[in-house]
Amino acid sequence: MSELANAVRGEASLRVGGEVVVLRPSFAALVAAESELGPLFALVERAAEGRLGIGEMVGLFWHCLRDGPEGVTRDRLGEAVVEAGLAAVTPVLRVLLRQILAGK
Repeated sequence: MSELANAVRGEASLRVGGEVVVLRPSFAALVAAESELGPLFALVERAAEGRLGIGEMVGLFWHCLRDGPEGVTRDRLGEAVVEAGLAAVTPVLRVLLRQILAGK
């Protein structure tokens, strides 16, 4: 993807299989994430307490994925998170959580 993440929109970018994807926590994305993962405030609390599971993180990333390249599945996104390591993806998570809490 050639487009860069727009920090003003609360977007973050993540490398998946050699491509950079943009994660945007839009209203629709957050509603979908909340439907799957439960209340967003509880998700933020779990993250702050270090109790957010990798599956939850990937779920949030998946729902916020904007115009992902063809072939990027949820499993591939999860593999990319594991390949990158938690230290590398924590800033991406932080951007999304900040957007959830602070809004635009």
